[in-house]
Amino acid sequence: MSSVVPFSPQNRHVVMTLYRRSLKLAKDWINRRDHYRIKAMEIRAQFDLYKDVGNPKELRALIEKTEDMLAKYKHPDPFISPTRPGGTKFERYVPPSLDKPLPYNY
Repeated sequence: MSSVVPFSPQNRHVVMTLYRRSLKLAKDWINRRDHYRIKAMEIRAQFDLYKDVGNPKELRALIEKTEDMLAKYKHPDPFISPTRPGGTKFERYVPPSLDKPLPYNY
């Protein structure tokens, strides 16, 4: 993103993506729901603190700072839902393909 236009749909999308990534990162590190909820409220308060920033340079600096923090605190083994690709249950019971014939005659 070369230029940041405050209060534009593109900027809103970038900020929502950063917020979502922040919540997912917090969920990777915190496995108790009550502790996670407290951290989620802190993250929301931090985003709400800067929601009215109108200066493009300051906005760009905040976006870069947030991206740097996300990269710094990235979890080495993030949580993956069991049924998502890479999860423990993903394609566990895949139905057999009927397109290819069986290699042997039974």
